[in-house]
Amino acid sequence: MKLKLISLPFEVRKHFVALSEEDSNDLGILSGDRVKISVRRKSIVAEIGIIPGMVKNGECAISRFLFPELEAEEGEVAEVSPVPKPRSFEHIKKKIMGGKLSKEEVYEIINDIASGSLNEVEIAAFVSASYMLKMDFDEIEWMTKAMIESGERITFERGTVVDKHSIGGVPGNKTALLVVPIIAASGLLIPKTASRAITSATGTADTFEVLANVNLTVDEIKEITERVGGVIAWSGATRLAPADDQLIHVEYILQMSPKPNMIASLLSKKASEGAKHVVIDIPVGEGSKVPSVDMGRELANNFVELGRRLGLNVFCALSYGGQPVGRAIGPALEAREALETLEKRKGSSSLIEKSLGLAGILLEMAGRSKNGYEDAKEIFTSGKAMEKMKEIIEAQGGEIFSYKDVPVGDKTYTLEAKKEGAIEAVYNKTLVKIARAAGAPKDKGAGVYIHKKRGEVVKEGDKILTIYAEKEWKLENAIDIALQEPAVEITGMILERFPSVRYLEGGT
Repeated sequence: MKLKLISLPFEVRKHFVALSEEDSNDLGILSGDRVKISVRRKSIVAEIGIIPGMVKNGECAISRFLFPELEAEEGEVAEVSPVPKPRSFEHIKKKIMGGKLSKEEVYEIINDIASGSLNEVEIAAFVSASYMLKMDFDEIEWMTKAMIESGERITFERGTVVDKHSIGGVPGNKTALLVVPIIAASGLLIPKTASRAITSATGTADTFEVLANVNLTVDEIKEITERVGGVIAWSGATRLAPADDQLIHVEYILQMSPKPNMIASLLSKKASEGAKHVVIDIPVGEGSKVPSVDMGRELANNFVELGRRLGLNVFCALSYGGQPVGRAIGPALEAREALETLEKRKGSSSLIEKSLGLAGILLEMAGRSKNGYEDAKEIFTSGKAMEKMKEIIEAQGGEIFSYKDVPVGDKTYTLEAKKEGAIEAVYNKTLVKIARAAGAPKDKGAGVYIHKKRGEVVKEGDKILTIYAEKEWKLENAIDIALQEPAVEITGMILERFPSVRYLEGGT
């Protein structure tokens, strides 16, 4: 059937098109089925939606993102034809039934995810099967290689390429904003591709977007990295391992993060960007994704083994994940804290120590240092890291070069200690919940600043945390959560009296 291409009047996922009810009936398809859209020699497969009254007979409404892929313009006529359910869905059902997938079956699933041939329900079935039934290491290796081969790759003409990544799960983990300029200032190349927040208060891409443009193409990432030494870019703006972006979208909806998918996702992006040496931060502890050191070691072993199979030199660092890194949580607050730390060459010890430790490991892995921590510290304290950060911001089109110029939410509320004592516990999930209620990460200026962390002594009336928001109603929502679910726990310095008072008085 020949139909005229028009733009959908609203934002939707990429591989989605809408037809009229009459045209859908003529094609013999229902909502959720697939169609192939062809213009000259270009074609794509997309999921169909039937929207009565919005799309006229003879029209095919597509996402604006599909026009460049089809090399077509609005108003052109396309050939639209039904497409049967892809064979890869049979492989997904095989996995659901507990079977082991072959290399060819894994490749077919990943390629169909990348091309849009599998819809969200079918991808969700694959994610659920990976989560509940796991995958063996062969399947994880094949999935990673399929992700790499389904997208673009960056090849650098010169220099040694390194990168770092965190598995996430700890609020305030803004170490990339220190590690990238330190490494770039050392002479190594670090094309840091980062994700946006899924369930957290901010992702590295959300945070750096406060300072500069992160929607870079593969060519821009390569050019800027070779010119200034490093970038911090949003991976979703590229076609590096494109199937991964579709999987992440579905994982967010399901609130699932299968370990096989996480391992493949992380290393496929690093391999695609040309990294040779990769350090992976695995926060462990209560409130993080990895609650115990033993589980952290097991995960680290998986990363190292997969790196070996991919030809990557991978080193994992188990870090403390029981409370936030630094004191700021939220895009602008974290960007400001990172810039202030670089500018003043001092700040939160957890942020500085962790950043220097990770940067030091990369320097040693690349053969640039025998004492990486000390060399990273020298770059940081000398001001070279801050100067390099300014270069990176400018290269990515940014205009904010000082923490003093970072705008944050002007609606604030501060919680104070109601008694004297010490901070016994800080609850990561509650802090994230408060920050997201305040508007983060969509509202860049929203978030939470923690004045007191675990182990610190407080007096009655001391500031515990300040909530920032851009809108009053969001601030009120965040306050309600903070009052109902305290983010910190204060205990007195005396935990228990023994013998009890009654015993001393002769009681029984």
